[in-house]
Amino acid sequence: MNQFAKRLMCLAALALVAGCQSVQNAPQESKTTFAKDALMPYVENGQLPGAINVFYKDGIQETACVGYADVAAKRPITMDDVFMQCSQTKGFCGVTIAMLVEEGKIKLDDPVSKYLPEFKTLWVQKSNKNGVKTLVKAKTPLTIRMVMNHTGGFPFEISAKQGNIKGGGWSGGAPLRQTAAIAAASPLLFEPGTKVQYSNTGIDIGAAIVEVVTGQRWEDFLKERVLLPLGMTSTWFWPTDEQLETQVEMYDCVKDAPAKYRLQNNMQQRPYNDSHVFASAGAGLWTTANDQLKFYKMLMNLGVGDNGVRILKEDTVKNLLAKSTRPKGMGGYSLGLSAPEVDKEDSWFGHGGAWGTNCSVNWHRKELKLWVVQLCGQPRPWDKARGEAEKKFFQYVIDNSGADAYTGRVK
Repeated sequence: MNQFAKRLMCLAALALVAGCQSVQNAPQESKTTFAKDALMPYVENGQLPGAINVFYKDGIQETACVGYADVAAKRPITMDDVFMQCSQTKGFCGVTIAMLVEEGKIKLDDPVSKYLPEFKTLWVQKSNKNGVKTLVKAKTPLTIRMVMNHTGGFPFEISAKQGNIKGGGWSGGAPLRQTAAIAAASPLLFEPGTKVQYSNTGIDIGAAIVEVVTGQRWEDFLKERVLLPLGMTSTWFWPTDEQLETQVEMYDCVKDAPAKYRLQNNMQQRPYNDSHVFASAGAGLWTTANDQLKFYKMLMNLGVGDNGVRILKEDTVKNLLAKSTRPKGMGGYSLGLSAPEVDKEDSWFGHGGAWGTNCSVNWHRKELKLWVVQLCGQPRPWDKARGEAEKKFFQYVIDNSGADAYTGRVK
């Protein structure tokens, strides 16, 4: 048996022993149960099938895995179950764009047409009356900054990725370069840089630029420069059949009643790993809670992973990812990440996903909050209780920061 295989076996054994606990860089467990106590009533009445919650501050972590990944099979949810993170994929594209800016290969205010010539002449839809669209030529050059912060004027998805199309959705329909070409041939919703429209399409265009500049498929560049260096070996666009046996199943929220099992969402159609699936930078990555922590802790640590590998420079994270790149008055958003207009000590940045997942970090105070569910719709009555648990955890760590129990923690 070679050394690589032995290492994999050791990691697998550690995972089995650790159960719900994260094993990377072994943060000290707080021994608190704020999140579990807040969430269990909703698990017990069936409204919340299963969830993972992590609160972290300066080396102290509370990890809660409550309920089931599969209710019918009574399979408990764990930190190593794969789930679809949907729009949280955007932050991964933002990191690849930031890398190329850092290396001087692109500039955020470069016109997109410098790399994708089909974007040289763009048209804006001025009106749509009785099915007749009136178009005017765009006056403002579309920039990389605009496509990455949702001010480019693109719709949520191109026509080929609509959920009502068999095999469509954000991971079906078209590869990245084709997505960009279709977007360039379609009318914009407004003059670039003047409004905000949340758009997977814009992020996919950013990934297509990465492909042109690097000469690699975007997903390969992502794996080589981000996923593998951080040790994110369970994160990919095509989960294996073995991984899907332990996926977190999807459910519909039901008011005052148990959640209802859902086979799939039209925007993410089964089978999840066959030839109809294309890498999508706007939404497409599968991951696990343990893997996702590695990515967001890298952002929290200003570019350095928990394993000590540097992915980005401090200034790059602070100035391109942790604060907004939009014009003032348009809300906070950086490069594929929700971020404040002005970065302050109490500022958080991160992203959520369509099925309810979310993770955000505060680099100033070394804080992180992660939430994993696979739920469609409303209501979500546990949100308030979870918010109260969050307050209790962070206050508890602050109040006990000088206690002997926390000496020797990682800073």
